Amino acid sequence: MLDLETAGLFVLALALRIGFFLYGIYQDEHFDVKYTDVDYFVFHDAANYVFEGLSPYLRDTYRYTPLLSWLLVPNHQLNWVHFGKMIFVLFDLLTGILILALLETRSKRKRLALGSLWLLNFMVITISTRGNAESVLCFFILFSLYCLRHKWYVVSGLILGIAIHLKIYPIIYSAPVATYIFFQQKGGISALLKIGAATMVSLGSSCYWMYRIYGYEFLEHAYFYHMYRTDHRHNFSIFHMLLYFESAFSAKSLGAQLAFLPQAIVTMGVVPLVLRDQSFQNLLSVLFVQTYAFVTFNKVCTSQYFIWYLIFLPFYLARTKISKTRGLLMATAWIVTQALWLSQGYLLEFQGRNVFFPGLFFSSVLFFLTNVWILGQFIQDLNQRASDTNEKKLK
Repeated sequence: MLDLETAGLFVLALALRIGFFLYGIYQDEHFDVKYTDVDYFVFHDAANYVFEGLSPYLRDTYRYTPLLSWLLVPNHQLNWVHFGKMIFVLFDLLTGILILALLETRSKRKRLALGSLWLLNFMVITISTRGNAESVLCFFILFSLYCLRHKWYVVSGLILGIAIHLKIYPIIYSAPVATYIFFQQKGGISALLKIGAATMVSLGSSCYWMYRIYGYEFLEHAYFYHMYRTDHRHNFSIFHMLLYFESAFSAKSLGAQLAFLPQAIVTMGVVPLVLRDQSFQNLLSVLFVQTYAFVTFNKVCTSQYFIWYLIFLPFYLARTKISKTRGLLMATAWIVTQALWLSQGYLLEFQGRNVFFPGLFFSSVLFFLTNVWILGQFIQDLNQRASDTNEKKLK
């Protein structure tokens, strides 16, 4: 059963989400600038096609698995456009439950404080109540890891396969998870075969199911499109300017394809950190650093992508050796450089001013360099932690 303090945290988390949800409806009805995410209306329209027995890909710019449009079919059955947001908020709260379940701290107060980094985080709350589906993906990722911690390898693999089906990027977790399992003292190879086979079965069967229903357009829009995607609006990425200019050409972008190379190198380069400390909590910290690297070097980066590594932040902070002063400096640098970019984005999007160069370009470069510096601090911290742990074992 939940203790009083934990129950209070969830009541407050739910109340905040209800408040943001209701305010969002009010803003949509009374202001020109809408609270609801543009992508939510894409989901909603695609769900209408599904409701009518048609393909969700009849909706322009729907670039996701059909499962997301299926989730929002009740919008049209109930004739209420906002119902789908409640589903995303539910997954948001379930993700918070999993974070608390996976946290290992001696102090209950510290555990609740770390859990509140998700449950009471205004960025997280805003994203889910605006109708963004990232909370669904976050839930499946953490649920897979929860099963892994309990050594339910087949179930963990099945759930990880669903997560990869929803969005391609969780496939990067296969390398650190496989490394962690393989080097366990007993049954590493057997466990690795179980989780690997289950992941492939889950991913393969879900993709085949969608392919049988919707054909090649499912593969094209849900997966292949993201290989050569260009996105020049609301994009923090260092590759922003390159992709902006290449978007003027009809041919598929070579730059967009090559942008994967540095990302792949850095993302896979942090995997050996799992070997420095083979505990499950270190694995979660490595997943945080790996996701941070992936987002930093991604060819497209919007605010919602920050959610991808925020789910791992509580686990990382639970064991960090970074001083409060340095941590504050890192957080300040991240916020200030992001705000600088947003100021340029505002001038571009809402005032129509040509600030691509130097304003937007240099703010993207500065934000990228700041994130690279922060990433270096995280990696250094993980190495220091591992060294301290190994020294204690030798004593």
